[in-house]
Amino acid sequence: MSGTEINAHSDGDIDTNRSDNPTLASIVEARYSRRHTLFGGTMLGAGLFLPAMLAGCTDDAATPTVGTTTASGTTSSGAVFQLSATVTNASALSGFQWSQTSGPAVTIENPTSLDARFLAPSVSAATPLGFRFTANRSGGGAAVNADVTVTVNPASLGFAAVQRSLADSVAVPAGYTASVLYRLGDPLSASTPDFANNGSDTNFANRAGDHHDGLYYYGLAASGNARDDNNSSRGLLVMNHENITQVFLHTAGATITNGARPEAEALKEMEAHGVSVVEVNRDATGKWSYSKSSSLNRRITPTTPMRINGPLRGHPLMFTRFSPDGTSGRGTLNNCANGYTPWGTNLTCEENWAGYFRRRSTTDNPNRTPKEITAMSRYSVGGGPLGGGAYSWFSVVAADPSNTIWQRLTAEVSGANATLDWRNEANQFGWVVEIDPYDPTSMPRKRTALGRMAHEGAWPGQFIAGRKPAFYMGDDARGDYMYKYISSAAWDSADAQRSDRLAVGDKYLDAGTLYVAKFNADGTGQWLPLVFGQGNLTAANTAYPFADQGDVLAHVRLAGDAVGATKMDRPEWTAVNPANGEVYLTLTNGSATSRPLSGTDAANPRHYNDPRTTGQAQRGNANGHIIRLKEAGDSTEALTFTWDIYLFGARSTADAANINISGLTADNDFSSPDGLWFSRPSNAAGKVNPLLWIQTDDGAYTDVTNCMMLAALPGKVGDGGNKTITNTDASGAQRSQTTIVGKAPGAQLKRFLVGPVQCEITGVDSTPDGKALFVNVQHPGDDNNGGSSWPDGGTARPRSATIVITRTDGGVVGLS
Repeated sequence: MSGTEINAHSDGDIDTNRSDNPTLASIVEARYSRRHTLFGGTMLGAGLFLPAMLAGCTDDAATPTVGTTTASGTTSSGAVFQLSATVTNASALSGFQWSQTSGPAVTIENPTSLDARFLAPSVSAATPLGFRFTANRSGGGAAVNADVTVTVNPASLGFAAVQRSLADSVAVPAGYTASVLYRLGDPLSASTPDFANNGSDTNFANRAGDHHDGLYYYGLAASGNARDDNNSSRGLLVMNHENITQVFLHTAGATITNGARPEAEALKEMEAHGVSVVEVNRDATGKWSYSKSSSLNRRITPTTPMRINGPLRGHPLMFTRFSPDGTSGRGTLNNCANGYTPWGTNLTCEENWAGYFRRRSTTDNPNRTPKEITAMSRYSVGGGPLGGGAYSWFSVVAADPSNTIWQRLTAEVSGANATLDWRNEANQFGWVVEIDPYDPTSMPRKRTALGRMAHEGAWPGQFIAGRKPAFYMGDDARGDYMYKYISSAAWDSADAQRSDRLAVGDKYLDAGTLYVAKFNADGTGQWLPLVFGQGNLTAANTAYPFADQGDVLAHVRLAGDAVGATKMDRPEWTAVNPANGEVYLTLTNGSATSRPLSGTDAANPRHYNDPRTTGQAQRGNANGHIIRLKEAGDSTEALTFTWDIYLFGARSTADAANINISGLTADNDFSSPDGLWFSRPSNAAGKVNPLLWIQTDDGAYTDVTNCMMLAALPGKVGDGGNKTITNTDASGAQRSQTTIVGKAPGAQLKRFLVGPVQCEITGVDSTPDGKALFVNVQHPGDDNNGGSSWPDGGTARPRSATIVITRTDGGVVGLS
């Protein structure tokens, strides 16, 4: 209805005078018709015309008139709303001005033009905003005004759900654009050649690594290298490179001769692991690119020097031939999820590092104590006659005998003590590593106070002045635990902007208490302290005699066993709701072995069969779930909590009573949740009821769809109730299990993205303004069957890559 007036209701608009006398409205309409009022463009729907009162009482044809043409008069948080004005006799005017007259303050773009716009603010209830268009007369005289009111509603998922897909492409909703930003092999220096992607490329210490994973955006000032947390046009992306798809890195696949890997091949593979720090920029047209020649670009790999910090610094468990005093090490490995700090550093987390070490139990166990064998077995370091050792890096014979980066991967006893061999090298991995992205000369620090495990992120809770901050972590293995670290130092907000960022990390991350979670059947829970000398964490523990606090932190899995923590179905990413501090944890899946019928509990309540279309049985908790908890008193210092299960993964066609408990539909069904992130509180998507992003790493539902990312507006812990489900095993035996279930998500959960063939969707962050969303697409075509050529297309080898997603209208991503 653009260009017409909407006959809206107003109080007192009742026809009681039936005479033929002219009405004021007809006089105004005739006058505006005589002056040929011109309507400007409209946006987002129907038009609304609000005429201004005429300036003066004469019928002078030179008197300007103004009006406004808007959309429907309503919008929602995070959406772009256009204000359009009309004028006649513009030659009599000296200029225009849009201004705001009421409501929460917004920034008006192009305020001195006929067509302006604003980004709707975050609101908790319908909120009117008043705007005035003012036209100033040439030569003075009374200005001519027109007013309009726009009502802003709370945020909603304003996009049409993306449908499930098996295509080799990235699908996003209508009104959005996804562009490739940073791919495997992209050069990080001007002197590094462009990536040929045919296996001939070298020097991955100056290229993007493989298997892009957790990421975070750090703002930069418009010029120079200074930190600017609010800049949404220039920043640093810090991202993990978890692993490699080996075959695509070499011309004709990897080779091994007489049991030894070529050093050049192994070095390429090793350098493709680790972390990237890369500068990214948004130009005036809104297009994003990365800077090939930024002085802040950096690769951190398994060979980068590291400093050991915290309780394990100088501990005998860290003594190696490279570092006889146990204070330093080399590299970070198998970095998966991540975290950040409010003082501007990155936390990268070492996950499945254990598989890279060779340890032959047949030859090494006789040289180990029973305690050491227990520890090695609990962390799956080696074992068996071949002893493991991913990619056989341990077999490389270095051209330079002093180069011990290959020897160290054989974590066996071979010398008279730990300073003469590599028996402890595996102890130097499995930590949270802090990186200063703004200082490429700084040495990363391994923060041992946060424990050693298959770290799946370290996400901060709310930072409140005077309160001790906490970081939440999952240990990604079936049957392992959720952890929380509470710093010994209360938060001082002045530390947020200090330039000695790693020293700030020393203050908060090197001294504190690590806890492990116990989930009770009644919906309560406790954080159990992992402190030497308390409970079973003593030298008298027969299962594993702990020697000191360093021993506890180096073997937190064994400590969790000892204190009776709750075994979880692959605890992975944690995310903290910025509005209320509630903590979410993805539990990716559980097998029939790890979660048998007899082994369910309230926090891990399902055992069922999720058959693929081929009829293949997938028993256990094949599709995973998301649990959430609310700290007592909403405090990071709390030692008790309440919990419920926010969401169960399932096929929409599965049994609604016992499997598809969350009532998923074709618009939002999913399997194996992994990546998890709440939108930043610096924009509308992260305020009031923040937007939650859920990413999948799935092998169960991939007969129907590729991996995906969903957007959700979750409720709160306790918004549902108790539910009893019936589980069934392969024999037909049944067992009831009661659990605590959150409110079904309904339309507050939608599929936002589907990735290419055989990928994992993992890693997500946005610019502070929420208008650009960065997402990682990991290992497309991972099984090497020729099923993917994404992102380059044609016959190209597939490449992991970072994409950037924007709305075509410039609004906040994910909202309407």
